[in-house]
Amino acid sequence: MPGITGPSNYSAEPPRHSSLQINSKEPFNAEPPRSALISSYLTPSDFFYKRNHGPIPVVDDVERYCVSISGLIENPKQLFMKDIKMLPKYNVTATLQCAGNRRTAMSKTKTVKGVGWDVSAIGNAVWGGAKLSDVLELVGVPKLTRTTQFGGKHVEFVSIDKCKEENGGPYKASIPLSQATNPEADVLLAYEMNGEPLTRDHGYPLRVVVPGVIGARSVKWLEAINIITEECQGFFVQRDYKMFPPSVDWGNINWSTRRPQMDFPVQCVICSLEDMCTIKPGKVKISGYAASGGGRGIERVDVSVDGGKTWMEASRFQKSGIPYIPDDENMSDKWAWVLFDVTADIHHSTEIIAKAVDSAANVQPEKVEDIWNLRGILNNSWHRIQVQVAESIS
Repeated sequence: MPGITGPSNYSAEPPRHSSLQINSKEPFNAEPPRSALISSYLTPSDFFYKRNHGPIPVVDDVERYCVSISGLIENPKQLFMKDIKMLPKYNVTATLQCAGNRRTAMSKTKTVKGVGWDVSAIGNAVWGGAKLSDVLELVGVPKLTRTTQFGGKHVEFVSIDKCKEENGGPYKASIPLSQATNPEADVLLAYEMNGEPLTRDHGYPLRVVVPGVIGARSVKWLEAINIITEECQGFFVQRDYKMFPPSVDWGNINWSTRRPQMDFPVQCVICSLEDMCTIKPGKVKISGYAASGGGRGIERVDVSVDGGKTWMEASRFQKSGIPYIPDDENMSDKWAWVLFDVTADIHHSTEIIAKAVDSAANVQPEKVEDIWNLRGILNNSWHRIQVQVAESIS
């Protein structure tokens, strides 16, 4: 592509923050300390998890960079950044979460395949850019369209980066045309993150952001948009990121029996304490994040400090100091996480648990064993922290 190249090696990687926990060096996959996630409602780009499948593309000339739009449409186009920036700009606050978040905990039940994420493969940002529904109108696809006159029903996003899973080809994914053309779905071609141009790690100069959906569908370093009949046939749609029951293993898996995963489930994690940490007896503040896919708000966060025998409800916040009200459009960001906190009196070593309920009354499952799957995705079981209480000093 003119203006941007996908390197064949890792010699041109961007600098990264020293506090990141590196889960894979080549390709680079890393997450911040969990405590960094609750320091602010918006996650700085340095502390936003890095999920890559190959070397980071290099932008040679952003003025020459363009995105092709083609497929089952009448008027294919090439759009340059200046064309995209001429469209109305929208700012959408949305949480992105890797489907493999909390995979490490799931692997303790039985080995799974994938990057060993702890609890921080998630972040919340304000994404700025053009709505995909506006972009598609430029090529003759009206808003709220379910199929084009040529039979297109899905929108495929193709990246410039190359990955081994695609045999050296580009990363790609797709979403339904009905979602892509719905302005209320807030799907963006984003060129900003938290008011600044995207960094290279996060898709500079242009990426897709699909709110409420697993991060695998928010394709970075966008090269092409294709209107197609069926779902994308790429590896990460057809042979990955699908949810299988615990009975399926690598010997009996049949990828065609499951649909590609889209929305992520209700999720909740304690970030103010590390597992097996030692605390002083007395008042302890317990804080973390909670989120649900599909634009579903967080109705409740329950916290237990006695291993699940009794529960108390935590306070929920989005913007600093403002209580979270999921039904008030002026007070809540429907695609974004909430931060929660509660203070408890703890005098003995114990297990602290957090679980969330979303606005559709979806509840996190109690046991990770019940949702174990061979790819280790969508671990949204109750989050459990073991704490030791230090002996009082007389």
